[in-house]
Amino acid sequence: MAYRNKAYVCVEYDSDKNYYNTLKMWKNNEKFDFTFYNAHELNNIMYFSNEETIKRKLRERMLNSKMLIVLIGERTKFHHKYVVWEIKLAQKLDIPIIAVNINKVNGIDKNLCPTCLKGEKVVHIPFSKEALRHAMDVWPSYYHNIAKNDDKIDYYYEHLALM
Repeated sequence: MAYRNKAYVCVEYDSDKNYYNTLKMWKNNEKFDFTFYNAHELNNIMYFSNEETIKRKLRERMLNSKMLIVLIGERTKFHHKYVVWEIKLAQKLDIPIIAVNINKVNGIDKNLCPTCLKGEKVVHIPFSKEALRHAMDVWPSYYHNIAKNDDKIDYYYEHLALM
């Protein structure tokens, strides 16, 4: 298996691409203390690729990922073809998930959160550079420490401050 050091960003691209682009801007700005290895830079998916090919390439990216960052917007929970498929794949592969509410809600936004994330060991944070950087630093190792617990609490940014 490949060394997992990448962050896989899951986004409903048609409506939330600006937030994904903001993550890339934070990463590329020398003035910001924000670094991640983007799994989407691993392989190219051609615009004419069929769904089977796209999902195969996405799976390759996921296998190189240390965490899944889900940008949650108004339409995220309805995008089953890829977004929900990516979330379920990360769960199957036991990859820690950081749910980022682009509306800046701290904690689970029950109206927007995809059903497959509710009641799971996922940290729900507001969209901010500081919150995401901290979650990326501490959530993956904490997740693996609690993965076998049967607790059903929703983790949020304040939990991370205690870690």
